[in-house]
Amino acid sequence: MKKAIFLSGVVAFMAFTSCKENASEKIKSENVEMAEQRDQANSKHAVMTFEATDHDFGKIVQGTPVEKVFTFTNTGDAPLIITNASSSCGCTIPQYPQNEPIAPGESGEILVKFNGSGMNEVNKTVRLITNTEKGTEQLRIKAFVEPKDAAQ
Repeated sequence: MKKAIFLSGVVAFMAFTSCKENASEKIKSENVEMAEQRDQANSKHAVMTFEATDHDFGKIVQGTPVEKVFTFTNTGDAPLIITNASSSCGCTIPQYPQNEPIAPGESGEILVKFNGSGMNEVNKTVRLITNTEKGTEQLRIKAFVEPKDAAQ
């Protein structure tokens, strides 16, 4: 029993004394520099600034196609990439510069086409998947769709 206690004490003593090496001496300066560069690159984001994110077509006759060009500028400090754009229904189709990097300071356009379906007040949303800090941006269109019969 005494041998077991003595041996466990020796093992504990060795474990505690072997950890006394100075850890700061093991840090390589190249690794620190690489980590700083990586962190600095990760702190840069694209920022998508629109002239307007909402558009009202006003009154349109049912079945009349309309479209709106949304203009934006990359006001961030990293290239902007739009990877996907989808609408809240099949009656609204976005066209966008897919996977084309837009450099900081440059502008781009997103064309949103609405086929004029529905009745009365119609609200549609286009969701953009981007590399901005939020990861998504949103555009909205609306129109008051009058029946074809009432417009004549």
